[in-house]
Amino acid sequence: MAKTEKEKMLAGEPYNSRDPELIARYHLARQLLRQFTEADSTDPAGRATALARLLGRVGRSVWIEPPFFCDYGENILIGDDVFINYNCVLLDDNLIEIGNGVLIGPAVQIYTASHPLQADERILTGADGRTEGYLTSTKPVRIGNRAWIGGGAIILPGVEIGENTTIGAGSVVTKSVPANCFAAGNPCRVIRELPTLG
Repeated sequence: MAKTEKEKMLAGEPYNSRDPELIARYHLARQLLRQFTEADSTDPAGRATALARLLGRVGRSVWIEPPFFCDYGENILIGDDVFINYNCVLLDDNLIEIGNGVLIGPAVQIYTASHPLQADERILTGADGRTEGYLTSTKPVRIGNRAWIGGGAIILPGVEIGENTTIGAGSVVTKSVPANCFAAGNPCRVIRELPTLG
């Protein structure tokens, strides 16, 4: 039996991001994001309800500052005691796993999706020459326990960030970063090792 576009997406295979099943989930995510954003800051239960319906997993004591943006939501798995600051964008076309005790600064962007470089390979056209969709592929992103992602950092598809690691503000993380270090820059690189927590 042929795979659905969603199954291809999560398997990291090329897929059409304008597939009706994916578009339906996208619209549901927009509704849930609106509910989350419009819930008053004094209504943590309302925010928590919207997040529980939106995200694939939400641990205990998770605090996300709106506005918060994502594609589908259901592919975002968040551990316990996580703080995500304003204006973060999580493009969850594949899994985004965030460990326990993670801090994410404002305007951080986490991408799981990529496209072919050549336009004729990424743009899907019909017989009439009109655009019907875009060919996309994905890789998951994982952020280890107690990591800190500085404001404005961009994390690209397939990156893993080790536990207890700090990513400097404004960094562009193109490759995985090991545990227990400080890394920064564009492209992001390890600056120094940090003491291992006992």
